[in-house]
Amino acid sequence: METMVGGALGSGSVSSPLDDETMEALIAEGVARLDVDGRRVLVVIPDGTRTAPLPLLFAALNRSLGMRARSIDYLIALGTHRAMEPAAIARMLDIAPEAVAAPGPNLRIFNHAWADDEQLVHIGDITPAEVTELSEGRLSLRVPVRINRMVTDHDLVLLCGPVFPHEVAGFSGGTKYLFPGVAGREIIDFTHWLGALCTSLATIGVAATPVRRAIDRAAALLDTPVQALTFAMRGHRVHGLWMGTPGDAFAAAAHVSAQLNIEWVAHPYRRVLSMPATRYEDLWTAAKAMYKTEPVVEDGGEVVIYAPHLKEVSFVHGRQIIEVGYHVRDFFTSQWERFGQQPWAVLAHSTHVKGAGDYSAASGVETPRIQVTLATGIPADICARINLGYLDPATINPSDWADRGDEGILVVPNAGERLFRVGPRTL
Repeated sequence: METMVGGALGSGSVSSPLDDETMEALIAEGVARLDVDGRRVLVVIPDGTRTAPLPLLFAALNRSLGMRARSIDYLIALGTHRAMEPAAIARMLDIAPEAVAAPGPNLRIFNHAWADDEQLVHIGDITPAEVTELSEGRLSLRVPVRINRMVTDHDLVLLCGPVFPHEVAGFSGGTKYLFPGVAGREIIDFTHWLGALCTSLATIGVAATPVRRAIDRAAALLDTPVQALTFAMRGHRVHGLWMGTPGDAFAAAAHVSAQLNIEWVAHPYRRVLSMPATRYEDLWTAAKAMYKTEPVVEDGGEVVIYAPHLKEVSFVHGRQIIEVGYHVRDFFTSQWERFGQQPWAVLAHSTHVKGAGDYSAASGVETPRIQVTLATGIPADICARINLGYLDPATINPSDWADRGDEGILVVPNAGERLFRVGPRTL
């Protein structure tokens, strides 16, 4: 195990996880190197849809920063997810519910609110010429960059969170905790639609992507110093932890995460029963069960998202999704005058869930590469309205699907973080 990787302090091993003592020591050493004395520190953390050792992180940072920093604020990087209730925050951080409102002296916890203009500040624009270059010619427009004003009101920002394969950026983590994590609508819409134009199949599990470059360009507009604390995880086990610049810490974690969280299979499958973890409470978040398995479904095959606990399409964007439905990318690009005024992040989500495919403007025929079927608490009539298949979840017994790989059937429990690909391991 190494202590410095590309400029980031940390340690990582694919073969064995880190123990709590090692992680706490690395966090303490990393914080000791930061210029935090008498300064206001903002710690950006993920919400409950991400697996991360947040109780350990919260306690270790409070110990390391508490005697030095003037104040410590925690900002939950919701992106466009719904705000977390105090009870959910308490569970996530393993603190008493009454402590959420006042966790300690000079210590506060906040939800990001992407649609609240009062929370946001404009820090600059990405120019049309820059967008053309960053998007490799896919888009050309001016993108206003707004971010939660807490980022600019503090003296140091520490981005904390895990790095997993991601459908929009390639991998999560790093400056993604700023954009879209604590950003405004314009940059959220731009980066998500750029990811949709690139397609999830070409993006997911790739460290260097057009979206990652766009996110990093937006972050470069900040004057506030930013550091990052990243994790590489397999399930709930932490296999790596790094602290440094967002670029260095992200690169170190992405390298190990690719080995931990990309599972290579010998052949594609006809049907996949993908069972998202219960921490995903609506289809907007649980759709990772589709994104992470799409690459191993053969043409004409099917992903069945089995999640009886899901009853909502999206807590935040449900109305727009039901209006638009789920479609392949070219369904929208061929009818941009009809759909271009819809929120681009919603259109991007739509294409990622529906997956790759074709659309003929001449015939009006949409041809998805695979079928996506919901076996959830979302009713059949809603599934039909949003252009997805439906199966009654009561008719599914996951054990009936298990151990049938020779029939072209794959079962993926706790789906959402591991990416499946066909072929020999390339790392």
